[in-house]
Amino acid sequence: MKFETLAIHAGQEADPNNGAVMTPVYLTSTYKQDGIGKPRQGYEYSRTLNPTRKALQDCLAELESGQWGLCFASGMAATDTVLRLLSQGDHVVAGHDVYGGTFRLFDKILRRFGLDFTFADTTDPENLAEALTPSTRIVWLETPTNPLLAVSDIRAVAEVVKHHPSKPILVVDNTFATPYLQRPLEMGADLVVHSMTKYLGGHSDVVGGAIVGKDKELGEKLAYLQNAIGGVQGPMDSFLVLRGIKTLPIRMDRHAQNAEKIVAFLEKQKNVKRLIHPFHESHPQVQVAKRQMKNGGGMISFIMQGGREAAIRVAESTKLFTLAESLGGVESLIEVPAAMTHLSTQGSPLEVDPGLVRLSVGLENADDLIADLEQALK
Repeated sequence: MKFETLAIHAGQEADPNNGAVMTPVYLTSTYKQDGIGKPRQGYEYSRTLNPTRKALQDCLAELESGQWGLCFASGMAATDTVLRLLSQGDHVVAGHDVYGGTFRLFDKILRRFGLDFTFADTTDPENLAEALTPSTRIVWLETPTNPLLAVSDIRAVAEVVKHHPSKPILVVDNTFATPYLQRPLEMGADLVVHSMTKYLGGHSDVVGGAIVGKDKELGEKLAYLQNAIGGVQGPMDSFLVLRGIKTLPIRMDRHAQNAEKIVAFLEKQKNVKRLIHPFHESHPQVQVAKRQMKNGGGMISFIMQGGREAAIRVAESTKLFTLAESLGGVESLIEVPAAMTHLSTQGSPLEVDPGLVRLSVGLENADDLIADLEQALK
C-alpha cells in the first residue's frame, strides 16, 4: 500500500468486539489472565504492552519500513533508551549540530556514567570516518539537523559505518523529515528515532517518542529496556499521535509549500544575513536533500544582520507566528534557539549563533505569514 493509505490504516483494524473504526483508548493498567502465566494475547500490564500503544507502534513500523516499533513518553525518553544499550567505556559519534536536549543528555548526563562522546561534522563522511574508534558503538545522525538544517547523506554514512571494524549501530533522528519525506531504514540505518511531539502528532497537544528498526534481536533488547525503564507512552497520547498521523502526508506537503513561499520572501530581505532551508539552492547539501527527501519540509532558519538583539526583536514582534519552543504543529512558531531550545550548548563547540531565528512554518495562509514576517523584520 502507498504511504497515504498506510498512514490511515497500518496497525489499525476495526475493534473485534464492536466494530469501532477508530482505535479505542484502552485506559487500563492491568489485564485478566486465563491462568498463571497465561496472559491473553500477551497483555499482562500496560507498562509492558497496551493495545492503543501497540497500534501506534505497528503503524510506525510500517511507515518507516521497519519490522517493529516502540513508543515512549517523550523523544528524549526514546533517545535515552537507545543509549542504555551501551556499557561504560563505549563511544558515541554524534553530529555537531544536534538538538539541545540531545546534547544535554549526552554531554551533561551520560558522560558521568563513563560513556564517551565525539561531536563531528556528519555531513562529511570522511570526517565522520576519522571520528570513529575501536570503541564506537553508536553513530547518531540528525538529518536535517536542529536548528541549522544540515543534511547528512544517510547512504554514504551507512557505508562508512558498515565497513568499520567496531560495527556501530547507525541511529537516525528522523523528527524533522518524518517517514513521509525520508525513510532512513531503507538507506542503511539500523534505528530511527522520533520526537512524536512534533510532526507526527502535528497539533501541539501531545508529547511522545519512538524507536523503529528492522533487526529482531535489537528490537528485543530495546523492548526489554522499554519495559524495564518504564518511560512508556500512555494510551491517550498514543491515540492522539495515531490521529495526527492520518493527516501527516497532507500536512507535510502544505508545510513545505508554505515554507517555499516564505523562503522566496526572506531571500530578498536585506537584514537577513543568511537563509537556511534544505531545498534552497544556497544550501551546501541541497543535492543530497533533494536525493533523499520528498520535499524540503516546513523548517526554516535564518541569521539576522544585527545579531542577537535583531533576532530577539524579530521573534518578539510577530503576531501570527507564536513565540514558543517545539515545532511541527499546524500553527506557525518562531524562536531564537541560542536563548531557548539550544541554551544547553552555550559555551560549547556546538554553541548556536545568537542571531539565528528558527521558524516552524504552519498551515496558515502563506500570504498572512509573509505579511507577519514583513512587519516583524521592519
